[in-house]
Amino acid sequence: MTQDTAAPDGLLKRQISRRSMLTGTVAGLVAPAVLGLGAAPAAAHGNGNHGKPDKGKPGKDKVRRLTMYAEALPGGLIGYGLAPGQATVPGPTLEMWEGETFEITLVNTTDKRLSLHAHGVSYSYDSDGSPLNASFNEPGQSRTYVWRTHAAYTTKGGQWMPGSAGYWHYHDHALGTDHGTEGVKVGMYGALIVRRKGDVLPDRQYTVAFNGMSINNQVAPNVPVFEANQGERVEFVAIGHGNAFHTFHLHAHRWANNRTGYLTGPGDPTQVVDTRDLNPGDSFGFQVIAGENVGPGAWMVHCHVQSHSDMGMGGIFLVANKDGSVPDHAQAALHRYQGHAHP
Repeated sequence: MTQDTAAPDGLLKRQISRRSMLTGTVAGLVAPAVLGLGAAPAAAHGNGNHGKPDKGKPGKDKVRRLTMYAEALPGGLIGYGLAPGQATVPGPTLEMWEGETFEITLVNTTDKRLSLHAHGVSYSYDSDGSPLNASFNEPGQSRTYVWRTHAAYTTKGGQWMPGSAGYWHYHDHALGTDHGTEGVKVGMYGALIVRRKGDVLPDRQYTVAFNGMSINNQVAPNVPVFEANQGERVEFVAIGHGNAFHTFHLHAHRWANNRTGYLTGPGDPTQVVDTRDLNPGDSFGFQVIAGENVGPGAWMVHCHVQSHSDMGMGGIFLVANKDGSVPDHAQAALHRYQGHAHP
């Protein structure tokens, strides 16, 4: 789950998986931590404000409590973090099972008004995160936001209502304007995943946010390298922000254009894609097997609007050999990427 801006020889020999990373919070500007599911409980993050560990098992009506910190970062950025001094851009990936509730206390350590607004989950007006509903943090203020999730259900009339499961996101909605325009611009966003019972968990996980003309507020060749070893299950959460329309493209890998990215069987008619529109406010996610049918390599992740790619909206999905070593051809491609020049 680590993301490097440089790619020296033997980049992936450490072979750090998402499951092992769940035993501690990852610090750093461009390496968001993950909260929630899998082999390790949320308590592993050590922020001391969460509920009892759920051991990765779905449960109905569970409440988990955590504290997030909004902090100023170098370069005029502002990020969210799960502990003081650990804010990142994007912010930590938050994960829930359908039926769970999050009580998130946001601590505003900045001198600006800001908030926490979520997509895809349920909340009352005072957890909306918008100035319209007087739901925000003044400078130095702490505020608790409550997010609820549920499974699909039927109404009295027999209509099926959708559940909360999906690849969502959260962001500021109060900095700069009542819509949080400046907050989103300076990096106040992150992935929010709501899983359904039976969903497959990944080995590694990455958030890829197209924000203005950047990826995760960076442009090539400084976009962090998304790493995996061949055969690992990798989950991408794609988020759109800003004012521009984009198309997300991943080289050499493809996924089903549905909630999970997987087909339900050989007869599933779901469209299989390797490119999808990623417009402001949108989000989607999928899982791939790294290097499946194509082998290891340095595979591009970029916006397919040509002028956007030329301006630096491109990164690398680096698939190493199974033992973590980087093939010569992938290392050569990384060196070429590091020489990226804007027209």
